[in-house]
Amino acid sequence: MANLSKRLLAVAGLVTPGSRVADIGTDHAFIPIYLIEQGIAKSAVAMDINAGPLARAKKHVEESGLNSYIATRQSDGVLALQKGEADSVVIAGMGGGLVIKILTEGKEIITGVKEFILQPQSEVEKVRHFLYDSGYHITKEAMIFEDGKYYPMMRAVPGRVEASYPESYFKYGGYLIREKNEVLVQYLEKEECEQLAIRDNLMPKRDKEHIADRLKEIDEKLALIKEAKTEMQK
Repeated sequence: MANLSKRLLAVAGLVTPGSRVADIGTDHAFIPIYLIEQGIAKSAVAMDINAGPLARAKKHVEESGLNSYIATRQSDGVLALQKGEADSVVIAGMGGGLVIKILTEGKEIITGVKEFILQPQSEVEKVRHFLYDSGYHITKEAMIFEDGKYYPMMRAVPGRVEASYPESYFKYGGYLIREKNEVLVQYLEKEECEQLAIRDNLMPKRDKEHIADRLKEIDEKLALIKEAKTEMQK
């Protein structure tokens, strides 16, 4: 049985039951194995660009006795996926820039995919902007604190809801804000304290040009944090 971390459990929890899943950058294939064992997914393709992780994935699939449910495939992003083969595409544990690259390069292949479960390790704001600009709609978000790190994640579906969102929604997650997510509350408090401490440290040198620019940047971050916290109090 797949033993998932809190982060991966939360990612798996965003997958719609009954889906055929493609797990991109599968590494050990823990998510596909868990989804099949729990009866959440009907079938899965565990994909990775590197032969080493793919060999590990194949070994774990065989040890779980799930060869007839989970295929393993070497692939650069989604490029080895067949069109119409998956309802749900999972991309977890990669940098935000790489997530965007995979979705952009595989645009034709992923036409018809019903949902994308994304857990970018960086540039989360950039990923949210990309989804919005590309006509996707975020229908669910989660945030996990594990081993000293914060991990936001989201489910996106094709078909953007026509609306304009405050920048704090892209920065911190509209669903997390509206749901008053407890982990996000902790994260905002931590961020605010850190930015205020940096600001206090820089204030005596504020007459220097590069320091003034840095203070402006900090003030913009603090304004977004305040915006998010105000939204959460509604």
